Amino acid sequence: MSIHPTLRYTDPRAAITFLTGTLGFRELHVYTDDDGAVVHAELAWDDGPDAGVVMLSGRSDPPGPFDTGRSVLYLTTDDPDGLHDKALAAGANVVLGLTDQDYGSREFAVADPEDNRWCFGTYRPST
Repeated sequence: MSIHPTLRYTDPRAAITFLTGTLGFRELHVYTDDDGAVVHAELAWDDGPDAGVVMLSGRSDPPGPFDTGRSVLYLTTDDPDGLHDKALAAGANVVLGLTDQDYGSREFAVADPEDNRWCFGTYRPST
């Protein structure tokens, strides 16, 4: 089984720019409608064996059943310090500075332009 978080944005292009330019996601696919609006996008988070894909799209007007509030996501990285420094240099809003957690993770968190929380750390959940 795979899990692919899906987020809705008022400005999906700005979200893609933030996630790829500030946090290091890789753009896989961006599908647009005839007016050029993003209707579906897939971005990859490449972290060795824990690589994953997050999907995003625009919000509906009027809001639909999947146009919910903000989200909190946790992504693994072997280099939280380097990613933290990259995010800071790009002007990211750091909402949790580098922290060593009691459960052994070194992590930090940023807010994206629409206030979703992106947490990055060394803790790797297991099944």
